[in-house]
Amino acid sequence: MNKKIEIKGLKKSFGQKKVLDGIDLDIYQGEVLCIIGKSGSGKSVIMKHLVGLLDPDGGEIYVDGERYTGAEPATRDAIQKKYAILFQGAALFDSMNIYDNVAFGMRRKGVTETEIARLVPDLLAQVGLQGIETKNPSELSGGMQKRVGLARSIAIKPEIMIYDEPTTGVDPITGGAVDRLIVKMRDTLGITSVIVTHDMKSAYRTADRIAMLYNGKIIFTGSPDDIKKSDNEFVQQFIEGRAHGPISID
Repeated sequence: MNKKIEIKGLKKSFGQKKVLDGIDLDIYQGEVLCIIGKSGSGKSVIMKHLVGLLDPDGGEIYVDGERYTGAEPATRDAIQKKYAILFQGAALFDSMNIYDNVAFGMRRKGVTETEIARLVPDLLAQVGLQGIETKNPSELSGGMQKRVGLARSIAIKPEIMIYDEPTTGVDPITGGAVDRLIVKMRDTLGITSVIVTHDMKSAYRTADRIAMLYNGKIIFTGSPDDIKKSDNEFVQQFIEGRAHGPISID
């Protein structure tokens, strides 16, 4: 498999707190990779480096073999156009109806209104939502808002999707629907997906591989079956949700 993203020796501290301590992680073309770890472990810090919201203290990130960290602005812009993000809260624009929310990214890319009018219903249908174009975000449930956010993200035809806790704040049935959509995006569009989560049920349903972050380092990478069989005591405590073990409860 081709490497889509390569993270090499990534380091990041905030004051005296070392969050990432030399992360090495490869993400392959067309796979779903879940990054797991307890709250505050640095999962979201990795995500913010991937999309350029943070610069590392050390280390490098490559996308399709091109250096992303420290690159010239034109190169960074070109790489960032490959990404789309589904934020934890969907981050829809409250002042816009659903049609305009989904159309937002396409308008910024210069897509014609005729083409947008054709695409918006199709994009909403792909995420299981029809006939809601004139509704406002406040009229939708949290799960529906997340699906609209996903439709808006895939509208710009990303090569890489970053999901920030996609099942947080929704019921188990809606969470399962979101997970199935993530897998569908991989299977139908070939999107490379990185999911930041601590929801193990979601990770098992979606992931081709799982990477666990602990104490600033990646301590495990492997398939869902591999992680269930792992004899690493930190991994086992986390995936089983046990209070007792080497990981302290804050």
